Amino acid sequence: MGVVTSSPPPSGPKQDRSRVTRQRLLQAAVDCLAEVGWAGSTVSVVAERAGVSRGAAQHHFPTREDLFTAAVEYVAEERSGALRELAPRDRSEVVAALVDLYTGPLFRAALQLWVAASDEEQLRPRVTELEARVGRETHRMAVRLLGADESVPGVRETVQGLLDMARGLGLANLLTDDEARRRRVVAQWAELVDGALGHG
Repeated sequence: MGVVTSSPPPSGPKQDRSRVTRQRLLQAAVDCLAEVGWAGSTVSVVAERAGVSRGAAQHHFPTREDLFTAAVEYVAEERSGALRELAPRDRSEVVAALVDLYTGPLFRAALQLWVAASDEEQLRPRVTELEARVGRETHRMAVRLLGADESVPGVRETVQGLLDMARGLGLANLLTDDEARRRRVVAQWAELVDGALGHG
């Protein structure tokens, strides 16, 4: 009777542990990037923060570049997931949500990696390719959430301008968090976007 059990095969728990360890390392890497930047984010620091050994970290990510590229991929997925879960009632909520995406810790972590990639030759192509992919995905989701028709001249540029503005507010937010000003800018942009896209 003991043969028939619902417990997972022997490799199950080990795979689960491995997945959990990987997830903890990625989250720790994102947190480190957001808080102490690239210079302070070594594999040892990330491993310690994740509560795993440096050896375990290197088992999952053999190089620092592997770890942080994977971390930004993780950031990208989190950013995309946050957008996919949106169920806004109107375009002003979409604009506000897009700006929120670029003013949180996920964007701050990604930005640190961009800066590092400008100096680190081996990191640059990986980050450039990843960011291009994230940019396309974010644009696609913004078009869907805004109900925009890109066959209309100027609509694609309007959506891209909105994303560029959101990124700019994210950059400004790194130095000073001026929420009142940001709310006014978002309200104005929501009106501009609504006017440019039409009421559809």
